[in-house]
Amino acid sequence: MKAPLPFLALGIFFLAACSRPETNAASTAAQPQPIRGEIVGFDRPRHVVLIHHEEIPGYMPAMTMEFSLGGIDLSTLREGQRITARMGLPEDGVFPLTEFRILNPVEDQAVAAGALALRQDTHTRGKNTYREVGESAPTFTLYNQDGRAVSFATFRGKRVVLNFIFTRCPVATMCPASTAKMMSLQAAAKKAGVQNFELVSISFDSAYDTPPVLKAYANARSIDTTNFSFLTGPEGAIRDLLAQFGVIAEPGENVFKHTLATLLIGPDGRIIHRLDGSNWSPDDFLKFLTPPAP
Repeated sequence: MKAPLPFLALGIFFLAACSRPETNAASTAAQPQPIRGEIVGFDRPRHVVLIHHEEIPGYMPAMTMEFSLGGIDLSTLREGQRITARMGLPEDGVFPLTEFRILNPVEDQAVAAGALALRQDTHTRGKNTYREVGESAPTFTLYNQDGRAVSFATFRGKRVVLNFIFTRCPVATMCPASTAKMMSLQAAAKKAGVQNFELVSISFDSAYDTPPVLKAYANARSIDTTNFSFLTGPEGAIRDLLAQFGVIAEPGENVFKHTLATLLIGPDGRIIHRLDGSNWSPDDFLKFLTPPAP
């Protein structure tokens, strides 16, 4: 396997914590608990959602409770939706949820099948996992910010500018800069009359960056998602994509140390251009998107 590109821009953080020994019961209670359930109501002024959840074996019987969803826009949710999440310890009597996701059997099956095919492809490529400029981009299926399963084949026939980010990135020169550059490129391409292109940002923080989180991220920045998709999916699928696109992302506690790369993929699915880091300008990609003068 060819070595991944060198670290051109790293955001490295070191967190340390210490705690006293706990009993097994106390330790279990302190851990986030997985839940499944159904949305039954809202208290929007308090930013609270009412969920009837299934029994949490060894921890809590099935019941209806109030939960907080952090920065997720409750207007994107509706009663009757089945959900899965992880429940933390209560804050002011309300349990916070992370890894919140709406369940949709059809979409989930498509993403699971895509993840399996991508895993097999990565395994088959072996030492040739990393895809060079000139090679075809891998085929994958992930969730977009609306929770819909999106296959990369959907973008066939378009020019695609693709990168990897995570929404909680605290370093202004890393993911926030990359997103700002993508927004500027979108605006510049629109002004130049460019059509038939797509911007794609894939999150490598799939546990936190669920579709509702990605939607809130886009809405908070007033991003036009008609041709700018934010994608997330199973951790294994994300790891395979990182390997095939030659991007490094190593998880820590709420942070990652990672490289950055922005790629242009042509209408035929081949990688045309690649720039590492966030020190690029919209013109670096606009020249590939703008049709040649007659």
